[in-house]
Amino acid sequence: MTGERILVVDDEAEIRNLISEILVDEGFEVTTAENGNSARTLMEQFRPRLVLLDIWMPDIDGITLLKEWHESGKLTNPVIMMSGHGNIGTAVEATRLGAYDYLEKPLSLAKLVLTIKNALDASRLQKENLSLRRYPSEPARIIGKSKLMAQLRGQLEKVAGLDTPVLITGEPGTDKEAVARYLHAAGPGKDRSFVNVSVSALDPETTISEFYGEEQEGNIHNGFLDEAEGGTLFIKDIADLDLAAQARLQETLKNRSYKRVNGIEAVPLKTRIVTATRHRLAGRVKESAFMDELYFQLNVVPIKVPPLREYYEDVPDILQYFVNFFVEREGLPYRFFTTAALNRLRRYPWPGNSRELKNLVQRMLILGGDAAIDLEEIETALGEQPARKESDNVSNLDLPLRQARENFERDYLEYQLKMANGSVSKMARNVHMERTHLYRKLKSLGIDIKS
Repeated sequence: MTGERILVVDDEAEIRNLISEILVDEGFEVTTAENGNSARTLMEQFRPRLVLLDIWMPDIDGITLLKEWHESGKLTNPVIMMSGHGNIGTAVEATRLGAYDYLEKPLSLAKLVLTIKNALDASRLQKENLSLRRYPSEPARIIGKSKLMAQLRGQLEKVAGLDTPVLITGEPGTDKEAVARYLHAAGPGKDRSFVNVSVSALDPETTISEFYGEEQEGNIHNGFLDEAEGGTLFIKDIADLDLAAQARLQETLKNRSYKRVNGIEAVPLKTRIVTATRHRLAGRVKESAFMDELYFQLNVVPIKVPPLREYYEDVPDILQYFVNFFVEREGLPYRFFTTAALNRLRRYPWPGNSRELKNLVQRMLILGGDAAIDLEEIETALGEQPARKESDNVSNLDLPLRQARENFERDYLEYQLKMANGSVSKMARNVHMERTHLYRKLKSLGIDIKS
């Protein structure tokens, strides 16, 4: 809870100062107001997570102020009422108007701190439930034991604690959202909302109000930045953002604040901005389709998601993850891949990357029965290219050198194993390799000796 903002409203300086000192010691960020008018202003500027509101004040009483916030839609966080002259009727009225609790003076400081923590926990849970309904959650996952995936996790963990923007790039189908969620889960805002926005799905006419919210006749309509406060706003397809919205985002990042549509007061930016694109933004800048200043602000920490063909050794683990995912999430029947099927999928170039792999697994589970997923079924699913025969002397020259070398070694050793009728001893003599070393090589390449 450290860092939660609390507004203390009380006309008695001694009480304000005492409460403030106690709450600061508990790790909260506190500001105080001595009357209702000051509280109105600070409600907009400070944007507290919780308000401690005295009922009896010289200019505006707390019940009137609470009613005003309730009717204007500004009562989005818990309010705890305080009074030394209260009665049951006042407490009931405060609760009806949205107050979380009602405390009598003189205050028990232990009870005050406990009530505050309970109120914040309840508010956070309520907001998380609302956020989950609008932005369904996915696990924060980067699957695989390969060197590339270890490097990617290391990069993300280095920048997770910073509040600088992050730009995630990668080919179509690379799971950039999973990378953004991993970054969010590893950062200080992991308990706050992860708001996932696809620019291509927005109406250009309302994009700015969707992002920044709107103020109408004293009522506040939250935008994506409000909903993601303290957490992460993940903007997919950032290259598709129109120039007017780009200019607004550039000003937001520059000033570390924003104004809602028709708003007057600037709202501090307390949200991590993470963006993603499959395009080369530098090229869009040269074409004057993307603002250079915004590009430089977003590209402070660039993260490149490698294509699946560059870490093909992780394909079996990723396949297993998605099998479990669809079995648990959608109740699909469990099936497993035979060794021959796994070897085929390891060698497949995956032009659609992890999205293609996920779709393939889902299709296998939906259309198949209880039997294992074998090579024939995989070839039928892949469809566009038949299984390559050992006699085919065709190489994919577009592959990285390491993968091309391993593909050749696998094909060569599978051919030699067949020529030796499955005898590793005979094969070792034919290829001039020590038998123990050959066994290790066959295992590392996923070649099943028995098959």
